[in-house]
Amino acid sequence: MSGVIILNVVSAGYAPVKGTAHRPYDAVGLAATGAVGDRRLCAVDLERRRVLRTVQNPSLLTVVAGRDGDVLELTAPGQAPVAAEIEPTGGTVTCEYWGRPVELAVLAGPHADVLSDHLGKRVVLAAAPPAAVVYGGPTVTLVGTASLRDLGERCGVDLLAESARFRATLVVETEEPYVEESWLGRELQAGSAVLRGGVAIPRCAVIDHSPATGEKDARLLKALVTYRPLNAAGEPAFGVYASVTTPGAVTGSLA
Repeated sequence: MSGVIILNVVSAGYAPVKGTAHRPYDAVGLAATGAVGDRRLCAVDLERRRVLRTVQNPSLLTVVAGRDGDVLELTAPGQAPVAAEIEPTGGTVTCEYWGRPVELAVLAGPHADVLSDHLGKRVVLAAAPPAAVVYGGPTVTLVGTASLRDLGERCGVDLLAESARFRATLVVETEEPYVEESWLGRELQAGSAVLRGGVAIPRCAVIDHSPATGEKDARLLKALVTYRPLNAAGEPAFGVYASVTTPGAVTGSLA
């Protein structure tokens, strides 16, 4: 195969704070490390020296984060929105993240109190290097609309309306379910950015949790296991990774 595949981006988004609501944006910058601003902040359990992951803390999904420069706004259910600058304390903590050590900069400000109250346990907010607390590393993720339709029809869920369950950097228009898996090694044009298609994404139970409430309300993972390829850990494929070969900006038509 040859030639560049032009992607029609339906939605482009990310979460400024790891695990919080995945939000669409009018424009998203793509760099070699992935979406600019994606999961550069995270909640940390200092006692265990661990970065909080969504699958173990699904209530994070109901926290909405917005960042403008050094100002971070957090809105958690039942709490007034808090907007304040994030300031380094000068302290660092090395945490375990998927079996690898990651050095994080501990931050000051009221955001830790918002997250702690919401989660019911004490956490701090920390800043991470680009892609350091992203499972797939320095990549972006792609999910096709035809794949969302196919799985949604099998499960009786409107996944086009709830595509945030998959937290994809880019949701792209497709006509054939799972065609994105055929893009391995192919050159992809998304806005002014150029990507290289990568391997399929193994999925976990996070996709069964509502992006609006954080509650487990679907059985998408169980459905995927019945008909999709599985990795050695028994995780089914849905969507693909892609690396950014030429940085640029992407706009989402429905953002």
